[in-house]
Order: sequence, then structure tokens, then C-alpha cells
Amino acid sequence: MLFEAPHDIVLDDIFLKLDGFAHGTDLALKLEGLNPAGSVKLKTAVALIDDAEASGRLLSGGRVIESSSGNLGVALSMLAAARGYRFTCVTDQNAQAAHITAMHRLGAEVVIVTRRDRHHGYLGERIRYIQERLREDPSLVWPNQYANLANRDVHRDTTAAAILREFGRVDFLFAGAGTTGTLMGCAQLFRRRSPGTRIIAVDAAGSVTFGDTPRSRHIPGLGTSRRPEIARPEDMDDVLFIEEPEAVETCREVAVRYGLLVGGSTGSVLAGVRRYAGRFSHDAVVVAISPDLGDRYLDTVYSDAWVDEKYGLDGTRPTRPAL
Repeated sequence: MLFEAPHDIVLDDIFLKLDGFAHGTDLALKLEGLNPAGSVKLKTAVALIDDAEASGRLLSGGRVIESSSGNLGVALSMLAAARGYRFTCVTDQNAQAAHITAMHRLGAEVVIVTRRDRHHGYLGERIRYIQERLREDPSLVWPNQYANLANRDVHRDTTAAAILREFGRVDFLFAGAGTTGTLMGCAQLFRRRSPGTRIIAVDAAGSVTFGDTPRSRHIPGLGTSRRPEIARPEDMDDVLFIEEPEAVETCREVAVRYGLLVGGSTGSVLAGVRRYAGRFSHDAVVVAISPDLGDRYLDTVYSDAWVDEKYGLDGTRPTRPAL
């Protein structure tokens, strides 16, 4: 199959069966990291840029600015390079070095925010920086993934639709909550076409999106210190808050048990699945969304030294798969 551009390569029908993952119940893991951008955010990036172009805000040779913890920044950097735009990614100190390097090599400007906001995260300060840049230069285009319904709609039409095509019946769907674009898109389609599916949001402990007490976090991708405008907590059947050390341990378990390196957000989602396992019937159809793979987290989630520094844990202890 011949594609015209890297961002056209979206593999939306790849699922991995994790035998007996949740105390004997099999899990279907939707792998979103098998595209040139390496994450589910490639679909988001295309939708945001297409929306900006269609509205007339983004013209040939234009400049785009967006906030990202890493994955969307890489995807937007790809699109900017391919379509002839200049892109500035506003990120923070939690961003993975691999993401920052990729953005630089794709020609993007990367701004790293170092000051935390009032909820102990960086998102408020990242957005404040963008707003300052927009006041200085009104020609900049901010797609605003946190409020733009194109973020939700693309996952309704692609991610959620692909799951329903593959399985028909889904009893439980687990998805992580970052900007909530993937989560809200899935909720919108499933509420209409599969109302019996229980949709479980998995958030990072210390994230304010679903009302947890705010505190500092270290793994990018999941959780916010400012509720995204597109988030609708009332559309969820349940919300699980996962501590980061539990996410790290789950990532490492999956690596040694299934031979798969997953990213930190996926570790949180899988920890949520396991926590919920007592509610599954023996024939339940359980699907979880994996936003990215683990190759960009080798120096953090999979680093014993980093884990010990951030969480005060003995990162050298062996990880044993749960039975």
C-alpha cells in the first residue's frame, strides 16, 4: 500500500490479546503506537490541522502553536513539516527527552515551561505562555486541543468506530484521560450505538479532570492540572485514579509477561483494568486503549534510577507478572 504522506499511515485495527490479564479474563489491547508519530495523537493532530485549514485560520506557510506533554507535539511536528507550516510546541519538564529530540529533528520550536501552576502541574502555565504569544503575534494559530471538538470527533469517527467494527459487543471499555479527546469521542459513539458498554475513565492520581485532589505528577500523557473544556465527567460510568508507581509496576509486568513495552499512560490504563477485574464475568469482552508504546520511556518508566529518584522505590527489584 502506497501512502502520500507519513501522517496518512493510521493503523486503526490493531488489537493485541493479553491472555488472562485481569485475573483470568482476557483483554483486548488496542495498540495506537504503530504509526509514524508513535501514538494515538496522530489522529488528533490531523483533525486539528484539518479543522484550522478548513476554517481559514491556517493559511499556506502559517505558524501553529500548541501545548503538549509530548505525543501531540511529535505528531504536529510531522504535519507541520509535511504541509509547510512552522510549529511551536509548548511543553514542560515532565516531557520525555525522546519526544523533545523528535520534535527538534522535525523542525519544530520547543518551549519548555518550568514553573508550576496553582494545581501543582504545568498545564496552566503552558496555556498562559501560549496566550502571551498570541497577544504578541495574532497571526499565530492555536488549535487548542483542550477545547476543540475536532479532538473529540476524530476519535468518535476512528478510534471508537474501529473498536465496534472489530468486536461488535463490548462490555467494558477502558481509556485514559489526558485532554479527554479519545475518551469523549468513544463515549459519544458508544452511548449512541452500544449503550450497554460500561465506559471507564482512567486518570492519574493528583489530576483535577475528574475532581481528584491536585498534586505533582511525573509521567506525561495522563492527567491535567486544569480540566479540559471538552471533558464531560457525567458521560463516564466510572473513574479510576491510578498512582504513578502502580502504573510503572504494571508497565514492567507487561514487558516481562507479554514481551511488550508500553508507555506510562498504558500502564495506568492496564492498572485500572486489573483493579476492576472482580466485576468481569468469565465471558466479558474487555477492551483497553494503549495510547503509545514504551520505546520513548526507556529513560524514565523503565529506568531503575529514575523510578527510585521520583518515587523513592527500589527500582532494581524484579517485577513478577500477576497471576
